[in-house]
Amino acid sequence: MIGIVGKIAEEQALILSFALVGALMWLSALVSRRLTRGRIHASAIAIVAALALAWWGGVVSGGKKGLADIPAFAGLALMGGAMLRDFAIVATAFEVDVVEARKAGLLGVVALALGTVVPFVMGVIIAWSFGYRDAVSLTTLGAGAVTYIVGPVTGAALGASSPVIALSIAIGVLKAVLVMVATPMVARFIGLDNPRSAMAFGGLMGTVSGVAGGLAATDERLVPYGALTATFHTGIGCLFCPSLFFLIVSAFA
Repeated sequence: MIGIVGKIAEEQALILSFALVGALMWLSALVSRRLTRGRIHASAIAIVAALALAWWGGVVSGGKKGLADIPAFAGLALMGGAMLRDFAIVATAFEVDVVEARKAGLLGVVALALGTVVPFVMGVIIAWSFGYRDAVSLTTLGAGAVTYIVGPVTGAALGASSPVIALSIAIGVLKAVLVMVATPMVARFIGLDNPRSAMAFGGLMGTVSGVAGGLAATDERLVPYGALTATFHTGIGCLFCPSLFFLIVSAFA
């Protein structure tokens, strides 16, 4: 019986991965509602739990893909891959009202610029303070502070070492979780209650998952607007970090 269940799980790995993620989100929502009274969004709890499960899967299997290295959970590699991630981001952006998006105007552009440059500079400074001196590592870690997607993209383009790329991802994930948790707490104080402010916020914070999760806990209607500028932020980071920013860091490193 166990063998049959295991075989079915392997053959329907993608379906099982959807069920697993759905169960994890349900449990996270329950924990968020019962233990934190909604102050910590379910998405933040789910991310931390998923990271713990990925670590456990890596320890048990001895592989490098977390739970996806276990045959029954191999579908997680596809579900968590770039294809479905990008599809979800694009689908979210389709909910944007163009009239409201135009209202961001220059404010959105400035937010995107600051949201890319400031985290990168801070990431480079912190990396320098921890002893990193080569331009490749400094740029990769600075890019990780932009988002956890920009970090590995930059590291792969520049030929950074695996530990540095992994650290850049960790920095970006930490940023996403912090943004997700802090957004509903500070929303009232920073006027985060309309599409224009949500777009500026998304541009400044940059992390799509962090912004989307934080805005979902604040006001679900604002999620598409924040996700829209945050998505542009990721693209800008992937464009400039391995090129212009790397050249600037190389000139000073």
